[in-house]
Amino acid sequence: MTTTPLTSLEICAGAGGQALGLEAAGFEHACLVEIDPHAVNTLRLNRPEWNVIQADLRDFDATPYAGQIDLLAGGPPCQPFSHGGQQHGQHDDRDLFPEAIRLTRECQPQAVMLENVRGLLDPKFAEYRQYITGGFEALGYRVQWNLLNSSDHGVPQLRPRVILVALRPHLAPAFHWPEPSATPAPTVGQTLEDLMAAGGWAGAQAWAQGANTIAPTIVGGSKKHGGADLGPTRSKRAWAALGVNGHLLANEAPGPDHEGMPHLTVRMAARLQGFPDDWAFAGRKTASYRQVGNAFPPPVAAAVGAQIHRSIRAGQRQEALTAAI
Repeated sequence: MTTTPLTSLEICAGAGGQALGLEAAGFEHACLVEIDPHAVNTLRLNRPEWNVIQADLRDFDATPYAGQIDLLAGGPPCQPFSHGGQQHGQHDDRDLFPEAIRLTRECQPQAVMLENVRGLLDPKFAEYRQYITGGFEALGYRVQWNLLNSSDHGVPQLRPRVILVALRPHLAPAFHWPEPSATPAPTVGQTLEDLMAAGGWAGAQAWAQGANTIAPTIVGGSKKHGGADLGPTRSKRAWAALGVNGHLLANEAPGPDHEGMPHLTVRMAARLQGFPDDWAFAGRKTASYRQVGNAFPPPVAAAVGAQIHRSIRAGQRQEALTAAI
């Protein structure tokens, strides 16, 4: 029996971290919506066959996709809930959770997956989380929240992410959150030694041996502050403990005569996020790094996406059995 591929509509698609993960999980993208021109160019550069729409999500209408989408997925902006920001939540003009609820009503997917920062679980947002949950429940979905550490799924940084999964009631019993990988995530040194040595730096091996833990969470994705560096003072201290100078990003790997702590390049940061090395980023260094800093690591998206994929397929099999009786 030929099985029709499951389809997804992705919002706030960014540079494609979640899209790559969902692709690996077996979803075909019917549409990806993103407002940032650099991220749009990144998506089109790497996957010219994808249907990428540059638009403000508030202006996007998902009604034409009604009945055609299995999964609505996306990462609404994290800054309204981030500990690194003001945490204005629903009062921040970047909050797009209400739009995600509206689009779900318009396209009526089988499932929804949204990711955000750990701050969304803070007690101060309890009422707002209930508003989000209630919005999806009113549309007929069963809602689950969970906090996943990216390092549990092979990504060499902690990067805790809050995940909302909303499923049609007949699919919810088959859904299970992904189990942590049996293999520990690689260290920063193991992940980046070859890139650090690419410019001829003789100290790369010794550096890698000292960078023997996973990375702190990569930050720096906000357009309202900062440039191409590794975040606030506390983040820079954590990077320094790994032998990395976090005050700026380098254009290239350290050369033969390099002395002192090396800087990361955008490519190194992207690898720490779980992007494949052949994934190119459009725009100059700061624009590229913001795309990396905002990304949902592909391996984590793949792990959750695979569980949603299994749940939908299980529901389809049950419907087929019921129809055959």
